[in-house]
Amino acid sequence: MKVTSSGIINDIIEDKYGKRGTQFNEANIPTYSLPIKIENSPKGTVSYALILEDKDAVPVCGFSWIHWIAANITKTEIEENESILKNDFVQGLNSWCGAITKVDKKLAIGYGGMTPPDKPHIYELHVFALKDKLDLQEGFYMNELYKAMDGYILEQTTLKGCYVN
Repeated sequence: MKVTSSGIINDIIEDKYGKRGTQFNEANIPTYSLPIKIENSPKGTVSYALILEDKDAVPVCGFSWIHWIAANITKTEIEENESILKNDFVQGLNSWCGAITKVDKKLAIGYGGMTPPDKPHIYELHVFALKDKLDLQEGFYMNELYKAMDGYILEQTTLKGCYVN
């Protein structure tokens, strides 16, 4: 399976998908999401799930920051800004609603873009090809996604990109 994004050029995530973008919600979270294209999925793929995380956040906040989790994606292309415009897949909570930022959960469902505070960070987009849809509701947590995917993952791959602070 191969995953690409036209928003990542020469391993650099374009400004518009993070803190130097122009689209923010009421909590000042960047919400203009990356486009994603999935190719060469394994036979039997029914849906996809994704996790966009920042492991470089560990020294800053003590954990890997989750920027986007989604499931029950049944298409192989997600357009840019589709986190806001979507109506055909479910999205979970990102780390913006955690103990550090205390943002209301309804403002932390879906894509919460990159805002590295200290240095350029590497972001990992994990995409999972699944043999069925998952029993998840809007606003699920990442641990719920992993539990739901257990036994359903056909293949997974990771795309990385850097966002400069």
